[in-house]
Amino acid sequence: MKKILIISVICVMTCFSTAHSQYMGEQCIVKSEFIYQPEDVPFPSCHASTIIETKTGLLAAWFGGTAERNPDVGIWISHYKKGKWSVPVEVADGVQHKGKRWPCWNPVLYNTGKEILLFFKVGPSPSTWWGEMMTSSNNGKTWSRPYRLPEDISGPVKNKPVLLGNGELICPSSTEHDGWRVHMEFTSDNGLTWERTPPLNEKNIGAIQPSILTYPSGMIQLLCRSRESQVLSSWSEDNGRTWSEMVPSGLPNPNSGTDALTLKDGRQLIVYNHLTSGRYLLNVAVSDDGKNWQACSLLENDEPGNEYSYPAVIQSNDGKVHITYTWKRKIIKHVVLDPLKISAKPIINGVWPD
Repeated sequence: MKKILIISVICVMTCFSTAHSQYMGEQCIVKSEFIYQPEDVPFPSCHASTIIETKTGLLAAWFGGTAERNPDVGIWISHYKKGKWSVPVEVADGVQHKGKRWPCWNPVLYNTGKEILLFFKVGPSPSTWWGEMMTSSNNGKTWSRPYRLPEDISGPVKNKPVLLGNGELICPSSTEHDGWRVHMEFTSDNGLTWERTPPLNEKNIGAIQPSILTYPSGMIQLLCRSRESQVLSSWSEDNGRTWSEMVPSGLPNPNSGTDALTLKDGRQLIVYNHLTSGRYLLNVAVSDDGKNWQACSLLENDEPGNEYSYPAVIQSNDGKVHITYTWKRKIIKHVVLDPLKISAKPIINGVWPD
């Protein structure tokens, strides 16, 4: 397994060492905007956004503070109604008691249809954090107090849960305290009780932050951030209880978060950095089978050193695709795609097309 990964990584790094092509795919982008301006918020740094659709519009969340890992980092949210984002407000702050506050990390929103779930992490670092959860019964206007998830349960670690046909909510998760390892968590009662799988990968194959794709056959696919210079892929045919070995997907990964989505028309879509190092490109690709990918759109194209990262992606009821991501660690950006206007080009041997 490790030999296969090493060979694949060498090949893909060779492909990406050449000058990068510039296929933009702009025809499918129908909107591009910032959720807020720096002068509108009291924090200078932000990261790890999440987005859902509610009965009243869109709802986005992220963590913000002076800098990642600092104790003043909290979870902030903004509502999108009638074409405008609201001024962000802080809804979780990591305060344990009067004398102690820990930073918050990686919020994940999920709409059950009856209430909104907000998962997030609290703690000094990813290797020592724990999962917490809040709920809202009024589309995110007000929230319950946070409560800590059970021991060994983190909740969805970065990317959204998916409701399976058997009624279970599968939450893609991972840990970093004993190597980078992926596991799945399940709840059939919206977070009251939980189950989890053993780790899906060995320590020598570092993978975290999976996203979930589904297929009409009942198969489920994972796409994971990794230290192997590629997005790693794994498959399950028993509702996520057991998984195949992780293998390279053919898409590069510079050790940066991705997110993926099964579109209503059956295509698979991933948002990721098409690089083996740096985060200065942010790309969208589509696939019919989760194996052969085509270039859809290049959302950001900048110089090395700038960062566009940690995307979140959903498809709203009107069919549009909504993407949020970190823009230079300063602002959260929102981009809307029309999947009917995608004109994709094949990604051959891992090379983004002209």
